[in-house]
Amino acid sequence: MNKKYNAVKITDSVYWVGAIDWQIRDFHGYSTDKGTTYNAYLIMADKITLVDTVKKPFIEELISRISSVVDPKKIDYIISNHSEMDHSGSLVEMTELIGPEKVYVSKMGKKNLESHFHGSMEGKLNEVKDGEEISLGNKTVAFMESRMLHWPDSMISYLKEEKLVFSQDAFGMHLASTERFADELDDALLETEAAKYYANILLLYSPVVAKFLEKLSKANLDIEIVAPDHGPIWRGKENIRRIVSLYGTWAAQEPGNKALVVYDTMWKSTEKMARAISEGLSDGGAEVRVISLGANHRSDVATQVLDAGALVVGSPTMNNQIFPTLADTLVYLKGLKPKNLIGAAFGSYGWSGESVKDLSRMLEEMGVELVDEGISALFIPDDEALGRCYDLGKSIAEKLSKNIK
Repeated sequence: MNKKYNAVKITDSVYWVGAIDWQIRDFHGYSTDKGTTYNAYLIMADKITLVDTVKKPFIEELISRISSVVDPKKIDYIISNHSEMDHSGSLVEMTELIGPEKVYVSKMGKKNLESHFHGSMEGKLNEVKDGEEISLGNKTVAFMESRMLHWPDSMISYLKEEKLVFSQDAFGMHLASTERFADELDDALLETEAAKYYANILLLYSPVVAKFLEKLSKANLDIEIVAPDHGPIWRGKENIRRIVSLYGTWAAQEPGNKALVVYDTMWKSTEKMARAISEGLSDGGAEVRVISLGANHRSDVATQVLDAGALVVGSPTMNNQIFPTLADTLVYLKGLKPKNLIGAAFGSYGWSGESVKDLSRMLEEMGVELVDEGISALFIPDDEALGRCYDLGKSIAEKLSKNIK
């Protein structure tokens, strides 16, 4: 181990001992242009406890940070809140190095980890139930299941004496930084990255998120720190209320007065139609975001969908089908199951013209309420076609305004 990595003190007895991944640019389907962190935490209690591990390539960084506080072999317990490999990838190696008395996991966590590691963890995992507590001697950890946030095994751990929640993937973001606390970073950056994370990871599970927030509220935990498995740590009740409130808003999926015009183009004809639609939307009073898939990633579209009320998509016809970037993005969005959207399709064509029909069908399959059968233009749209595009935008804006509560 050539480089020395130091732990960061979070409270008098809790240290961040995770890893910073400055280079990752894709995380199972969405762009992570600002990198990420794999957060792990060390509780210096009578029973020294490691909470989560890191992605396997970063194990030396984890060991080095732990070693800056204590000999890793003195760790008594490991808690694994989530079995996804960016948090459990080095669990086998750390268990072999440490030789802990116990490794605590949820019921589904045990099942998943045994499946991941094909017997390497068999007999080493101790199930904890929802609401169960364990003693660390002078400190207590309580467990709360948070299933499908965003895996079936997910749980959070509450360190009572420190008023600290280890929230695994909830309330996190993909953001690499040397700043460990959210209040050390720009508010706009935090909200943007938290929204992107929610939209691309948790949007599908919004009904579950809403129930979990209700469960968390009823538990009436005194929380002063929320320590997620990705991104900065939230400290202070005001900052915690802020991120919890954002989750509540995003989970509700109430339509906003924002319309997305998402398109790709071959010879700028579909782009001209997109611009005409966007003008109609704007003149109709909608907030407009025009997203060219030639310059944007599918995950950027998902992020913008989070507070939108309308989704208008456009594609030329190529080989009797929609453009590949539209197919990619719409399949991705369909999996995230956004709610309460209205929309329509548009596009240019040369001789067959299937794109608008196919886009309309895909929007309907996503649950988008179509407000128009769609607009097709042969080759280059003329003034009449562009006028229809403008009118379509304006009519969508008018309907959108009526949907806003």
